[in-house]
Amino acid sequence: MSDRTLTVDGETITLSHPDKVLFPEHGLSKSDLADYYQRVAPMMLPHLRGRPLTLHRFPDGIGAHGFYQQNRSDYFPDWLPAASIDHPGGTGTVTHILCERAADLVYLASQATLTLHAWLSRVDRPHRPDQLVFDLDPPGDDFEPVRRAAWQVGDALRDAGLTPFVKTTGSRGLHVVAPLKPGADFDRVRRACRRLADHLVARHPDALTSEQRKNKRHGRLYLDIMRNAFGQTAVAPYAVRAKPGAPVATPLDWNEVNDADIGPRRYRVDNLFRRLGQKDDPWADMAHHAADIGTLETALRAWERD
Repeated sequence: MSDRTLTVDGETITLSHPDKVLFPEHGLSKSDLADYYQRVAPMMLPHLRGRPLTLHRFPDGIGAHGFYQQNRSDYFPDWLPAASIDHPGGTGTVTHILCERAADLVYLASQATLTLHAWLSRVDRPHRPDQLVFDLDPPGDDFEPVRRAAWQVGDALRDAGLTPFVKTTGSRGLHVVAPLKPGADFDRVRRACRRLADHLVARHPDALTSEQRKNKRHGRLYLDIMRNAFGQTAVAPYAVRAKPGAPVATPLDWNEVNDADIGPRRYRVDNLFRRLGQKDDPWADMAHHAADIGTLETALRAWERD
């Protein structure tokens, strides 16, 4: 098949080998991926704008090894936005790709970018996160502990005065996210998250753990707060994952967490738009609920005194 040319936001994007199959079991091609990202852009872009990205690219499809990319490639078009950020240690300056328009998403799809992973901070304040996240993966094959832990984390955040949101990761688990006012640095936010994790472990010692080493978890679900750090990322809402069936990281309403049919890969490229035709994006107004990390710290001090 010859190259396919798309015009998006006034930009001309060429898809070479558009019929190249990226998901062999389901026959989804590079062209299908580009169409998906163009269609989902109105819902996805509000969650991406201003955030440095890490790309997960699979030029030969998910049956072959992919690779992660942080630095902008020299051959990317001039109109594709990027921002240079100094990283500590020996990393130096990294020019991170941004996504501001549908054209940006479609171009990255043309480069076989399946998944976009976004920072918890924005380029104007890279050291000041405006989100915190708890990453919850099942300790075994049963997804019920993840649903239960999501409610436990969400309820604790609500009790502390924050507003939690939840999404499937499209891979193994759920993310519980709370929007923040970008005043504190990552170290302070991560300390608060760790204290909250310890508080929850103390309340549910048989079900939850904050132990990083797998051999010390003993079947308990790990409350992973390690993404709350400079340069770390979380899978972006509505991003496709490199898994059979092309599952999609999908924001949920909290009542959906109770649904026994909800799993990390419940929504896919082939059924997401049916969902979006029936309900609005549950994360659409997230930024309006941003709270100061001091609100969580105040609640933690009170709980730790009890």
